[in-house]
Amino acid sequence: MAVLDDLSGFEFEDVMEDVFRNLGYENVRQAERTADEGRDVIMEEVVDGTRRAIIVECKHTGTVGRPVVQKLHSAIATFDFDGPKRGMVATTGRFTNPAEEYADRLQRNDDPYPIELIDGEDLREIADEIGLDLYNGRIEILCDETLRPYDPAADVDAPVQEAFRDIENIEAADLPVPHSQVTFRPVVAITADTNAVFETSVGVIHRINDRTQFVVHAERGHPKVADDEVATLVTENFHATVSLDTGQFTEAFDDVDERRFGQTQTEYKEWAVDRLQDYHTTTVTYTGDNNVTYNKTCEPNLLDISVQSIEPVYLPEVRQTTEILEYAYPYEYYAAGPSRVTLEDGIHRCVHCETSGVDETYTYCPNCGAIACDTHIKTERLEGEPVCTGCAVTERFALKRKYFYDEENLGAFRKEYAEMPIHEKAMENKLLAGGSVVATLLLVVGLLVIGGII
Repeated sequence: MAVLDDLSGFEFEDVMEDVFRNLGYENVRQAERTADEGRDVIMEEVVDGTRRAIIVECKHTGTVGRPVVQKLHSAIATFDFDGPKRGMVATTGRFTNPAEEYADRLQRNDDPYPIELIDGEDLREIADEIGLDLYNGRIEILCDETLRPYDPAADVDAPVQEAFRDIENIEAADLPVPHSQVTFRPVVAITADTNAVFETSVGVIHRINDRTQFVVHAERGHPKVADDEVATLVTENFHATVSLDTGQFTEAFDDVDERRFGQTQTEYKEWAVDRLQDYHTTTVTYTGDNNVTYNKTCEPNLLDISVQSIEPVYLPEVRQTTEILEYAYPYEYYAAGPSRVTLEDGIHRCVHCETSGVDETYTYCPNCGAIACDTHIKTERLEGEPVCTGCAVTERFALKRKYFYDEENLGAFRKEYAEMPIHEKAMENKLLAGGSVVATLLLVVGLLVIGGII
């Protein structure tokens, strides 16, 4: 069969490493390629509470004979592991009868180091189970699970209504229904162990024993580590995923889009290993036997880093746009049921300046639909309601600028102002009126002083 034929032996080992990781085995890693002593992949499993090591020989050949199985049996016996051990031989081809008889005899005799054989037919069945593309040897990321794009106990537009709740002069119940779109973004949660010891003639100078967990944006083949807030949203809601049924979600959202994972599992693994290698590289200062101080760069090698799991899931990115009169207000966030991480808040942002953030006060202008900060909100003189500086018609009365919804309101107030008695006109500028009173009092006091009355 023309299966995986274009892969080298080392590339086949990479593929099998990902296969076993997808099958749920733990601590999957490759042995040194320069001297693997019959051990290509090493991993562990837990059976009835007991941890067992598994040593795997990978053979990318047409036929595997008895000597390969015998050699692996010896390698298992000499492998240093505190607990039970067993072996596997995986091949894209087939096993000879003597090879199968040898493995069967180990099983029948309850040998402490039994060996399981996986041939090309078995590999094809495994491939169907985990999504392995047998024709290019890659495990394409397959995922049909997503975090919830909205809280099932509330309306889809509940986050928008909540965001508008602290905007002055507008009620959430009066808001138009926002246009809602969801994009299901692929992410992977990666768990990896790094174990390395660095020694010199004076002994151990540095040791790494670390488990790292991080979430990666996985779209279009450009992995990027998610920030802590997004990573927490993903990891804390992994237990509450739902099936990615775009048909179902089109009933709740106006637009639904699903993005594909941009890389294979092998590529994500290699990217994670490279990143962790850089992360853990450090320079250590130590004193040698001759009392001389040395600096040594301690860089873990690739085999010191073992990717334990690569868990894919879709992260819903929801964008809801509320259109009110002349303005549109976007509100964008990553969603996980009732939890979310805000990406863009166009509601808590003044349309006339750079003021933004939930700690400011914003007021809605019913004249044009603007949301503005205190600096750009005034009181409309005729109606006594808020109006923003962007749409207001202005004119000075009693040397003070007055704000109006439109020319009609301005004209109405002109007539009203013309009919006011002088003292009411003066009160249209309370500062000016107050200053005039103070000036008059000072003048009177001055005249009294000059006249000798006081």
